[in-house]
Amino acid sequence: MSDDFILEARGLSKQFSGFYAVRDVDLRVRRHSIHALIGPNGAGKTTCFNLLTTFLKPTAGSIRFNGHQIEGSDPATVAHMGLVRSFQISAVFGQMSVLENVRVALQRKTRWHYTFWRSRKVLDDLNARAHELIQMVGLERWTHIAAADLSYGRKRVLELITTIALEPELILLDEPMAGLGHEDIGPVMQLIRQVAQGRTVLMVEHNMKVISELCDQVTVLQSGQVLAEGDYAQVSRDSRVMDAYMGGAHD
Repeated sequence: MSDDFILEARGLSKQFSGFYAVRDVDLRVRRHSIHALIGPNGAGKTTCFNLLTTFLKPTAGSIRFNGHQIEGSDPATVAHMGLVRSFQISAVFGQMSVLENVRVALQRKTRWHYTFWRSRKVLDDLNARAHELIQMVGLERWTHIAAADLSYGRKRVLELITTIALEPELILLDEPMAGLGHEDIGPVMQLIRQVAQGRTVLMVEHNMKVISELCDQVTVLQSGQVLAEGDYAQVSRDSRVMDAYMGGAHD
């Protein structure tokens, strides 16, 4: 595996009762890039994500992250190695405040992360970084508001900054724009750009405008297999990709 690539999958396949959701997928994610995984509904994108993050075990194939074979690992182990994912549905602690959610994530990088009881001083020591992250995404007004009381868009932003707080090398984002209002998309795109500085982002996304403006490389899946790969300009001109998305209704 080249040092240029932080994540590499070869021959990745997942079979369910005789049906291949993902079949013979080769994927290479360049370090410090934003890479999109796209495709029509049912293309196998989420299954592929679940394989790459070891939530599912592959039927065949291999996955290497930072030079380490990980397909036999578990999600907690690969997260500790620096590969962290977000989910299509917002995953925050609803009864905890925005500040408390961020502090929970920050504790992961401290020597207290396995300690159940923590003193107020230990938690307060994390406040400066927590407030910095909250300010970065414009959630200052909601610092002490319960996450359950946030709008859907702000919950997604909170989930992103708790992911950032884990300081991963590679972040996998599952449809980060899903359910966001038009006014929320721009700020979330800007946040992803900030996140990508010094890190790598692999994202599943349906919004083609977001893909075109944000991503360096695009891999297109169809029926569980790689259909095309390249930058947005290349894949958007590919007749096979047009057929997959529009059923041949193109010039």
